[in-house]
Amino acid sequence: MKLGARIFFCYILIFAVCFYYPIDWVVKNLRTRYLESVEDPLVDQANILAGIVGLEMETDRFDPKKLYTAFETIYNRSLSAGIYDMVKTRVDMQIYITDTNGTLIFDSKNNANVGKNYSKWRDVRLTLEGQYGTRTTKSDPDDPTSSVLYVATPLMVKGKIAGVLTVGKPTTNINNFLTDAKPRIFRVGILSLMAAAVFSLLASVWITRPIKRLTGYANGVRQGKRMEFPKLGHSEIGEMGTAFQKMQEALEGKKYVEQYVQTLTHEIKSPLSAIRGAAELLEEKMQPEQRARFLSNICNEAHRIQQIVDRLLELSGLENLKILRKIENISFAALVNTVLESKQPMLSKKNLKAVVQVPDDIRVKGDSFLLHQAMGNLIQNAMDFSPDHSQIELAAHSDGKRVKFTVDDTGPGIPDYAKDKIFDRFFSLKRPDSGKKSTGLGLNFVKEVAMLHNGEVKLENLPKKGVRGTLILNV
Repeated sequence: MKLGARIFFCYILIFAVCFYYPIDWVVKNLRTRYLESVEDPLVDQANILAGIVGLEMETDRFDPKKLYTAFETIYNRSLSAGIYDMVKTRVDMQIYITDTNGTLIFDSKNNANVGKNYSKWRDVRLTLEGQYGTRTTKSDPDDPTSSVLYVATPLMVKGKIAGVLTVGKPTTNINNFLTDAKPRIFRVGILSLMAAAVFSLLASVWITRPIKRLTGYANGVRQGKRMEFPKLGHSEIGEMGTAFQKMQEALEGKKYVEQYVQTLTHEIKSPLSAIRGAAELLEEKMQPEQRARFLSNICNEAHRIQQIVDRLLELSGLENLKILRKIENISFAALVNTVLESKQPMLSKKNLKAVVQVPDDIRVKGDSFLLHQAMGNLIQNAMDFSPDHSQIELAAHSDGKRVKFTVDDTGPGIPDYAKDKIFDRFFSLKRPDSGKKSTGLGLNFVKEVAMLHNGEVKLENLPKKGVRGTLILNV
């Protein structure tokens, strides 16, 4: 499992666990909290009513009939009280009063209960004992939603307990509140979990994005591409990426030096041997013509060494570039014409004809100096292998995203053994007309320029005769 997926699922698991227990606790304790909110005003109501009734008893003005009349009027009253999402249409509170023995002397709901002994009811018994009396009883034993909450308080007459007044409140509305609240709680929980999942996904993407960038950079370097070091921020990942970059540069530098020392030694060994041999022969007596020939050989080989060193310095500077420092919007046709103008003496010397098919509207973005040198090397290669009095064909076309530039010659083609080595540093084939080799750095230079421009270069034999060199660049 990828790191981003692990982080995402860990976040989801954490949020699920953290959300489950609070929501489960709220749902399980929601009824208790509602009962508490109902019981609190019932205590106030019971004490207020007990104070009024106790005062009437103390002055011998308590009349149960008047109290019945008042409650009958109250119960028959039609209400339309909008309590948030619930509409209350009638009064459902009830009271009953007992004497000091627990015998019922008043019941607002059912006058027929008067005379019954309520002393065993928890609310009456505890209140007569001087404690807080309350109970919850189902009015219908078979209906779990028919519970009624009773809160009792003592009737005080001349400082003594003269009885008990109990206020009762059905929990039907509480059940309605719970029925309405629980789905809302679950909906809020699910929406919160979904929001947490989205934010977890964003967090995992945010955390793993620098890692993916670093991975892409490492894969590009492994494939030999020119990669710009990605932006990784200032976190630990950024520090790790910087350490990787420094390690890569150190390893590449060491390998680069080793390769250059080996190849440079190999390439310079032959001309140095030729110079040394000619110099030793010059110490002997010889004809002026022979001396002139050996001196010419020394000059030619020294010039070859100079060419190798110059091209190596040029190539090493190019290879050290990670990205282009100068990017221009270049007319491709003008660039091709400029390169051909610089090659005109060579074209005239070999009587070569250059056939150009490059539309004027093609433009590319890049470094004009490097592209000029790369295209010059590609054209020079075609000229070197083309026989005298032949032609080279230059063409370009664009698909809106990339420009493909081709150079076709009529030379002998690439031997099979050389196809995989043609872009290797210092690898060169003998020119058909002179039998000499070049420095073997020109095509390698073209490859480096193409990579810097996020493009590619390839050489392939044409079906009949000759070689096609193709340089592909981004528009």
